[in-house]
Amino acid sequence: MNLEPLSPDNATVVLVDYAVGFANLLRSHDLREHVNNVVGLAKTAKLYGAGLVVTNGEPSKPSGPLYPELLAALGDQPVIERATAFDSFLDPAFRAAVEATGRRRLLIGGIATDGCVLQTALGALRAGYETYVVADATASTGKEAHDTAIQRMVLSGVAPVTWWSIAAEFQLEPRFADSPIRSQLMSEFQPAMTMGGRTFFAGVAQGRRAS
Repeated sequence: MNLEPLSPDNATVVLVDYAVGFANLLRSHDLREHVNNVVGLAKTAKLYGAGLVVTNGEPSKPSGPLYPELLAALGDQPVIERATAFDSFLDPAFRAAVEATGRRRLLIGGIATDGCVLQTALGALRAGYETYVVADATASTGKEAHDTAIQRMVLSGVAPVTWWSIAAEFQLEPRFADSPIRSQLMSEFQPAMTMGGRTFFAGVAQGRRAS
């Protein structure tokens, strides 16, 4: 495994098929937490300036358009509409967009884990990319389907990561040493951590008043 830190300069976040119609079928993760993690991953890519490639099927199909929360976070980011199924690398426009980022490390999240995410990750390996799957921003119709697909990817050479660990690793880039980005992401997407920090600082303030 490559031990060089993931950074916005060497990594591209790939978002695959976060369509509203598919979301109704997810059972491996709580839907609210899933959407939170997906948007957190997208904003991590945007705020740190990493490569970003977004793809979905044709929105007129039953699967529909991307999650509205994700679209809001993406802003004017283009969405590559694929006619091909499962392996996104079979789509020339998608493949060209990934190549255009100039980065050889791909952080892939999407749905379903055992469908388009699995096949796109395997396609990335075949194309020579160093490939990661963002496990907590990826979901499927059941826990067994999700876990088995993650296991197959890992055995094939895909490294599992989480979206928050990506944000932490991006923050290690020297130019972000004093950046408030990670704190901003924590405030918006990690409420338990945020409240824990507030509890600590409230205790410190209370101790000062009592001394």
